[in-house]
Amino acid sequence: MTKMYDASRRDVLKAMAAAPLVGAMGGTAQLLLFTGSATAATVKSVEFAGMEAPTTPAARATTTVESSLLVTYDDGSKQTFALGYQPFFLTGDEVPDGTGGTTVAGGIYDVNGDPVMDPSAANPTQFYSDCPDGFSLLQRPDATVQGVKGNTVFGVVQFEYVSRDAQGNDMYGKLPSPIAVLTLDQDRETGALSLVKYSPVDESAVHGLWITCAGSLSPWGTHLSSEEYEPDATIAAEHEGLRSFSQYFFGDPDKANPYHYGHLPEVVVNADGTGTLKKHFSTGRISKELVQVMPDQRTVIMGDDYTNAGLFMFITDNPADLSAGTLYVAQAKQREGAAINQGGVFDLQWIKLGHATSDEIEHLADTLTAGDIVDVKTEDPNDESYTAIAYSGKPQWVKFVPGMEQAAAFLETHRYAAALGGTLAFTKMEGVTLNAKDKIAYVAMSYIYKTMSDGSAGIQVDEIDAGAVYQQQLADGQTDTDGNAIDSAWVPTQISAISDLIGMDLDTPDNIGNTADADHIANPDNLKFSERLRTLFVGEDSGNHVNNFLWAYNVDTGKLSRVLSCPVGAESTGLGAVDDLNGFAYVTSNFQHPGDWEKGLHDIVKAEVAPLIDQNYRNRRSSAVGYISGLPPTT
Repeated sequence: MTKMYDASRRDVLKAMAAAPLVGAMGGTAQLLLFTGSATAATVKSVEFAGMEAPTTPAARATTTVESSLLVTYDDGSKQTFALGYQPFFLTGDEVPDGTGGTTVAGGIYDVNGDPVMDPSAANPTQFYSDCPDGFSLLQRPDATVQGVKGNTVFGVVQFEYVSRDAQGNDMYGKLPSPIAVLTLDQDRETGALSLVKYSPVDESAVHGLWITCAGSLSPWGTHLSSEEYEPDATIAAEHEGLRSFSQYFFGDPDKANPYHYGHLPEVVVNADGTGTLKKHFSTGRISKELVQVMPDQRTVIMGDDYTNAGLFMFITDNPADLSAGTLYVAQAKQREGAAINQGGVFDLQWIKLGHATSDEIEHLADTLTAGDIVDVKTEDPNDESYTAIAYSGKPQWVKFVPGMEQAAAFLETHRYAAALGGTLAFTKMEGVTLNAKDKIAYVAMSYIYKTMSDGSAGIQVDEIDAGAVYQQQLADGQTDTDGNAIDSAWVPTQISAISDLIGMDLDTPDNIGNTADADHIANPDNLKFSERLRTLFVGEDSGNHVNNFLWAYNVDTGKLSRVLSCPVGAESTGLGAVDDLNGFAYVTSNFQHPGDWEKGLHDIVKAEVAPLIDQNYRNRRSSAVGYISGLPPTT
């Protein structure tokens, strides 16, 4: 339920209208609060006051926010701002299309822009996604959308997949992933956001979008999407998901080309509230979960949500232009004996995989098949011309066609990087975000298991099912493994887990079924960092917590606070931390697939919670796109 501003807060908001909200905890005072006297109190610190995990069926079956923001002043006084959750819509809702009509939120469209219908329904209706994910808030000064009374703000939201059809059949990865631009009306007094227009983005020019997971806002104001779990081109003819995707998008199961997916989509928002989409083929074809562009507007660090995942970095030729650049993979050297029960510590060197333009790689994707690039064996050929690698959790032997190095680097990136000596051993490497002041990039390792713990791919640490958040130290003056200078001041040189952000597996489940300690993070996924609040926000996608949570972690004090609880079985997605948008700060938060029941984990609560989930979210077919309300102004 949304928590509205009360009268005392309204007075506080007016008093806050003259200065930025906060600096670092314990840092220089920046905000004045007039308390009704002539004396001005100065901010000493700001922190999130967390909430307990929900304990009732009703609270477990919805988005629950019972946290607050606590401001402490140098005179010892304190002010608390209660937080709430404000959804823009549930997927499946009829929302305004900006022309006086409506459209379906999260609706799926084909290459011609026609709705994709669910044939399993008694009366066929449009497919819509229950899995909203990456979300960005942004502005452009020349906005021309009608119906906005305050400030025009745009949001870009992407939808990862559809969990099931009307009959409950699995639809994961079998449909194109939609993406849409939201026009939002920002109230100039309170900062509240409301939906004015929903505009689906045309995907026909980029061959459709494949499993768009997390996203980020570029420094130049565009939305950077993702395409994870790139389809294996060597088995494309037997790839059920790709063939289904192709049928629904193109009307032909054989038309989709696997090499068109696994790239970096970018959405440019137009002044009229529509969006223009392009794909950057030169960033490498990996399981992109989320990318983060550094302040130089050239260095891109990428999450790789895979088994046998690697740390990948792309450095563009020109700032704010992802259409050409150089691709690298990390070679991670594990420090012997260093914290193997705490995720390990790894020193990083970088292998150059190649340089390309997006146009060059798209042309190769259009004209080549897997057999033109690489020969893959799944059993040892006993032939020294093949290189043994680990790929998607299994051994393979690969031999690349001479002269096809560029195609291999950018279209068979996982295999080529492994063959060149990259460390393809990380597991479920999810969101990436940046702490620019400290030159630290954070990355979520949702699960620490399989190739991270079995020693099969060059590293070995103790298994932690609940995962951890890692930090990468960034530095200038680095060279690649050939001794050539890397043209960036933001190159990761070391990666290690943050001790406060390591999940705690339980030997036996607790009284409601949690298999990881509910007062610590479990299976971190979405990450975003607020420079002003010095706070790392962590959203969970956990198979170990009955409810997934959104956490706030102050990097200076080490305090971890639970901010939000998602409905049972739902993943915390759409995370964004906006420090200042017309004088207001925002934390965006979506969730996806409520009631995604997992045997064992949800057995104790399911009987009581399942009917409420069905009632709240259209029998598990809807999810929310929204933000955390109640943050005070920043100016």
